[in-house]
Amino acid sequence: MQALILYFSKGGNTKKLAEKIAQGVEEVEGVKALLKSTSEVTKDDFLDSDGVIAGSPVYFAVMAAELKKIFDEFIVVRKKMEGKVGAAFATSGDLTGGKETTMMSIIQVMLIYGMIIVGDPMSATGHYGVGCVGVPDEKTGENAIKLGRRVAELAKKLHG
Repeated sequence: MQALILYFSKGGNTKKLAEKIAQGVEEVEGVKALLKSTSEVTKDDFLDSDGVIAGSPVYFAVMAAELKKIFDEFIVVRKKMEGKVGAAFATSGDLTGGKETTMMSIIQVMLIYGMIIVGDPMSATGHYGVGCVGVPDEKTGENAIKLGRRVAELAKKLHG
C-alpha cells in the first residue's frame, strides 16, 4: 500500500514540506510513501496509491499551474480515484499569502476526483492541511508528519 506525496516546488520549500509529510506516511506500518514532483509523477503513480497528498507554493492564491496541469492531464483516471484519501499542503512567501485558498483549490479538484478529503489532525492545527511561510520550521515539520501519518492510517483502514 502506498500514499503519493505530489508536489511542485520552485524554490525548494514545498519539497521540504513534502519530505516531512512522507516521513509521517512511512511511520505507518505497511504504508510506503511515494514522493514525486510534478515533473516525475505518472498516471500509474496515481492509480497505485491509496492516498494522495498534493502540495504547491501559493501562486495568486491558488495552486501552481504545474500541479493543476497534472490534475488536468490525469482526468482520464478520475473515476478510478473515487474513495481514495486526499489531502493538501501549501507554502507561501507571506503570512497572509493565500495558503488556505491554495489548499482549497487542491481540495476542490480532489473532491471532483471523488476522493475522501482530510485536513490535518486536531493534534496539529485541525484545518485544511499543512502550510508554512518560507522554510518549514520545527512545528510545521511536526504537523506535516502528523498529516502524512493521518492519511496513511486512514488509507490503511479503508483499503488495507
